[in-house]
Amino acid sequence: MIDKIGTYSTTTRQIKNQTFLDKFHTYSKNSADMNDTVIVPRTIFKGYLGVMLGTTLVTLGGVFNKHPKTNKTLMTTGLLASLYGTWAFVRPFIIKDKK
Repeated sequence: MIDKIGTYSTTTRQIKNQTFLDKFHTYSKNSADMNDTVIVPRTIFKGYLGVMLGTTLVTLGGVFNKHPKTNKTLMTTGLLASLYGTWAFVRPFIIKDKK
């Protein structure tokens, strides 16, 4: 019985060398969807980075609560980065609406 199972699996399966992306292309309904990308304006992307960096710096400033100089430096830098991130994120919408 084991020989039949082994023979059955080797005769019915054809193994092809496929790359990792080829496996996704074969099982997706529309393989062209795998190559599409979402275009995000750079200013919005910079906004996300600024907000994430600002949040991280403010959190680190809270961790270094016992060191006043480090705490104030990290908090100030984090708040400025968050303000820049907010401005970079909102700026394309303000300029577009103004025109």
